[in-house]
Amino acid sequence: MNVAFNIAGGIAVVATLLAITRSNAVHALLYLVVSLLAVALDFLLLGAAFVAALEVIIYAGAIVVLFVFVVMMLNLGPEAEAVEQRWLTPRLWLGPTILAGLLILEIDYLLTHSGLTAFAGSAAAGPHEVGLTLFGPYLIGVELASMLLLAGLVGAYHVGRQVTAAKEGRDGVGSAH
Repeated sequence: MNVAFNIAGGIAVVATLLAITRSNAVHALLYLVVSLLAVALDFLLLGAAFVAALEVIIYAGAIVVLFVFVVMMLNLGPEAEAVEQRWLTPRLWLGPTILAGLLILEIDYLLTHSGLTAFAGSAAAGPHEVGLTLFGPYLIGVELASMLLLAGLVGAYHVGRQVTAAKEGRDGVGSAH
């Protein structure tokens, strides 16, 4: 299990570094998804199956969808279609595909050769317990995270609106849409 943990951790570090260093937002998002999935696998290997599931559902699912929405919102204009065509080249998908493939191979190995399936039924918490935990001792953390995401979305909208207004020749301040 230590080797699997180290492999998943290494994939998480490499994918995170690639997500930070990419100039294209969509490519950075692809590496971010791989990084979040690798961290979820590390949580699973540590015996925290519920945290691993939350990592996949909340971060790799909902948050990345929010980021994709912001990227789509910021790519307004006539040149957006040409940019999207450049994103579809297979060469640009090679890095995330290789890292995700390594994670898939690692999960396959763990499922077939070790006791990873034992985590599936261990100490499962129902929705009632999850709700009591999230809205009990972790209420402030949940609310702070939601406010941070809302502030990021509003900020991205504001920046996108100014960029679009600047392209159209307006100042972007006080203009009604």
